Amino acid sequence: MEQVTDRGLTSAEVTERVAAGQVNDVRRRSSRSVSAIVRANVLTLFNGVIGALWVLIMIFGEWQDGLFGLVIVANAGIGIVQELRAKRTLDRLAIVNESPVKVRRDGSDAEIPPRQVVLGDLVLLSPGDQLLVDGEVADADGLEVDESLLTGEADPVHKRPGDEVLSGSFVAAGRGRYVATRVGRDAYAARLAEEASAFSLSHSELREGVTRFIKYVTWVVIPIGALLTWSQVSRQTSVGEAVTGTVAGIVTMIPEGLVLMTSIAFAVGVIRLGRRRCLVQELPAIEILARVDTLCLDKTGTLTSGGMELDEVRPLREDLPVDEALAALANLDPDPNPTARAVQVRYPESPGWTTTAKVPFSSARKWSGAEFDDHGGWVLGAPDVLLPPGTPEYDDAWALAATGLRVLALCRVASLRDPDDLGTVEAAAIVVLKQRIRPDAADTLAYFAGQRVTVKVISGDNPESVSAIATSLGIPGGERAVDARTLPEDDPEKLAEIMEANTVFGRVSPHQKRLFVGALQSRGHTVAMTGDGVNDVLALKDADLGVAMGSGSGATRAVAQIVLMDDGFASLPSVVGEGRRVLANIERVAGLFLTKTFYAIVLSLLTGVIGLAFPFAPRHSTLVNALTIGIPAFFLALAPSNERARSGFVPRVLRLAVPAGIVCAAAVYLSYWIAQSGSATLEESRTSAVITLFVAAWWVLVLVARPYVWWRVVLVASMAGLFALALAVPFAREFFALTLGGPAAGLTAAGLGVAAGVVLTGVFMIVRSRRTEPIPGDIQSVQDRPADTLGA
Repeated sequence: MEQVTDRGLTSAEVTERVAAGQVNDVRRRSSRSVSAIVRANVLTLFNGVIGALWVLIMIFGEWQDGLFGLVIVANAGIGIVQELRAKRTLDRLAIVNESPVKVRRDGSDAEIPPRQVVLGDLVLLSPGDQLLVDGEVADADGLEVDESLLTGEADPVHKRPGDEVLSGSFVAAGRGRYVATRVGRDAYAARLAEEASAFSLSHSELREGVTRFIKYVTWVVIPIGALLTWSQVSRQTSVGEAVTGTVAGIVTMIPEGLVLMTSIAFAVGVIRLGRRRCLVQELPAIEILARVDTLCLDKTGTLTSGGMELDEVRPLREDLPVDEALAALANLDPDPNPTARAVQVRYPESPGWTTTAKVPFSSARKWSGAEFDDHGGWVLGAPDVLLPPGTPEYDDAWALAATGLRVLALCRVASLRDPDDLGTVEAAAIVVLKQRIRPDAADTLAYFAGQRVTVKVISGDNPESVSAIATSLGIPGGERAVDARTLPEDDPEKLAEIMEANTVFGRVSPHQKRLFVGALQSRGHTVAMTGDGVNDVLALKDADLGVAMGSGSGATRAVAQIVLMDDGFASLPSVVGEGRRVLANIERVAGLFLTKTFYAIVLSLLTGVIGLAFPFAPRHSTLVNALTIGIPAFFLALAPSNERARSGFVPRVLRLAVPAGIVCAAAVYLSYWIAQSGSATLEESRTSAVITLFVAAWWVLVLVARPYVWWRVVLVASMAGLFALALAVPFAREFFALTLGGPAAGLTAAGLGVAAGVVLTGVFMIVRSRRTEPIPGDIQSVQDRPADTLGA
């Protein structure tokens, strides 16, 4: 231990421990392995069912009716390719996002990737660092570790040499070093993650809804498939024809592309956000983006740029060494925080005072300080914390803060032995810092206002300073800043009421930020929280969506679901818009797939009860499904959309799909029955049913594809054109077994399809009238985004 403390490990020791597997190699949570991606896309229930049905067709039917087997190849291939693209994007950004770990090896300090930490490494700690491995403290300088993500206790724990520290915690204040005693999967946080008792993934209503659809369909397919099979076999027809009819019904009931489209939409969302330097650490976070209706912002680092400039120093007493004290405090720490760095520019040289004690800055105290031999104790921090109200210096500081400046008080104190009791505090100077407002902040906030996303500014700074900046940016209610120290923390209902009614909050403690998020969630809001400092970690963790700045502390980036790698506050509208695109489009294409499922269920029931041959063959189903669902859904799933998502995904989709499926099935069976009642052959009757089915299903596509822009009109029209070619070209007619029974039969079939379309329009209008209207506005005009529409 002594040798490790002095020099750290040697290169030879590191090599030996890497060879022994004593290295911090753990799986990233941002993506799954290649083998897992392949298994998830190939070994599915639907692929198994479709594969078995394809084998039956190959044995008893014609090979043209086995075209639906290509769905397995297409689904698996496209899904694997898109997820691998997303994986590469995520892994690349995750590597960039990883905070390097500072270790001492061979007697010198170095920064290494987290995965290169080995057992016995001497790890250096500074404020904001996340502990990635377990260990034992070697030395500490005011070291305070926040273990709330592991224990739930909000108060930081003072650590001394010999104390144990656990991975998953982070440094709230002070500095220190510790020796790694457990790494990789043996570390505390890694074991918790494997047991799923901590760091749970985001809830996904979309994913759960699709899973429920699959479960329902699976249970329905079994009895209806059995009924259909019995009816086709008992018709005294050939085995091949019975198998063909049965397979056609079962294949059509399966929404095989819905899972694929969901995977593609998520994967493309990840790739698009990756291009904007946004790291998505949990895939369901894309969905949550669409549901956000309240955005909590920290002022520093979000509305303002991270850096600050020292504007002026106003001495309050001529008999105190103000400049020397500021120089001593600014140069006390080898790795100063932004405030100390701003002061350091004015005072680059230390006066040489000998430090006897020091207290690091923490968001809870809102000050830092040190005690110097022969010069007493000095503190630098918030004026409203250090200065008594009503004094001239307090009033001066308040007036300066009201202009939007960051104001600090330099004070001399009797002693720092007890940070909770400073004793007599003598005001020595007012320190004024300039904050730079991000040039894109106003436009970004205006976007959220137009999208009906409520913005809450939650800051640890002086309420007047926060209010001045919020007002300058045009935030509604920015002129009424609330001092968080006056809020009722023990009355959740009252706190939620205040949070609902106000927009700007100052002097907010890290513990209160967490309470604020919970209060807003208690009112039914979906809350996103942005942050970059250790004081934001608890709120980021509890928010529905945590968004961290790339330059922020390692702890904030570790707990956030999304990391803005370039610190681009202006990229938030694109991030939110991407989530809305994914969810709105999946809901749209889910309506198409489930309409097909329900008309197949109804047709199978009618066929099983009445005892006729199934209205079409598998190749007919392949043709109609490709032109009305498969090809259009691929484009629609990637289209721009700005409609904010709402809960109730499953019932909304079913309200459209169930009646639309029934209408389509009724029209198809009526067309088939009319043809069968005449002198039409089975092939002619099925062709009439296919024409009616295409017209009705195509009209569902027309209704779902709205709002119409040029590319959607082209898409819908081209599908109709391709079907017309299939009827007109002899080779296509023969391949798809389409036999026209004459003009009258064709017109009757098309007329029934048109009649179904009229009914479907009424159904669609009724369903739409029960929904909330889309939110006006978009990141860019939807009509002007053809490039984004057609691919990733």
